Amino acid sequence: MADMMLYAVMLLLGLVGSFFSGLLGIGGAIINFPLLLYVPPMLGLPSFSAHEVSAISMFQVFFSSLAGVLAYRSKPDPKGGAVHKGLVMYMGGGILAGSLLGGLASGTMDGTVINVIYGILAVLAVVLMLIPNRGTESRSEPLTFNKTVAVTAAFLVGAVSGIVGAGGSFILIPIMLTVLRIPTRTTIASSLAIVLISAVGGVIGKIAGGGIPLGPTVFTILGSLIGAPLGSRISSRMNVTFLRYALVVLIAFTAVKIWASLL
Repeated sequence: MADMMLYAVMLLLGLVGSFFSGLLGIGGAIINFPLLLYVPPMLGLPSFSAHEVSAISMFQVFFSSLAGVLAYRSKPDPKGGAVHKGLVMYMGGGILAGSLLGGLASGTMDGTVINVIYGILAVLAVVLMLIPNRGTESRSEPLTFNKTVAVTAAFLVGAVSGIVGAGGSFILIPIMLTVLRIPTRTTIASSLAIVLISAVGGVIGKIAGGGIPLGPTVFTILGSLIGAPLGSRISSRMNVTFLRYALVVLIAFTAVKIWASLL
């Protein structure tokens, strides 16, 4: 009975995290990491270690991002959002290498270190998202960006996000908006594809490291496959400004929660 309750909770948590993944163009780990860490023990269910949470989160990121990308492809954004292949190629290559290394390295790290890295990334993401003049709403001319900066930033994001089991979009999106000056809707659409590539490297690293709780992971993934397409459909009908500040609020909330547990 306890196992069934745990699986039901994991299904719901996967659905919630992946819904925000599709809605805001994130991999879902930025909200799922603290949910998986805190909600089960709050309900009297078995708790997961930071290592186990990072492994579950990485698998959830992979499947929710895959579902989100497929939803965008089947129903393009009518307001101009589109996946930019060149951007995905350059940043995807960098983030794949970084996430593979991060996923492998996480197996040797203490759980507290993983939580600290997560908290630092979340705070940094909030700061970047609050910087003004982040770019236009949609692309109206050929997109140009600094390829060296794009690849380097993606590699670094992949390395640290691979450690905490994230796809990296909660820090990747602010970088794309503020540093590379990518239009908002192009950023949201392209980030899911980049995060999917990141998750491939992260999943390989987690499998190599072992310690993956199979049952909870499967049910989290099932919830992800339901939530991500729903979020993607709603996203294409919403105002970009609202999406941007919803992301700020979401990241800020999780940053406060994780640091409160560490201090």
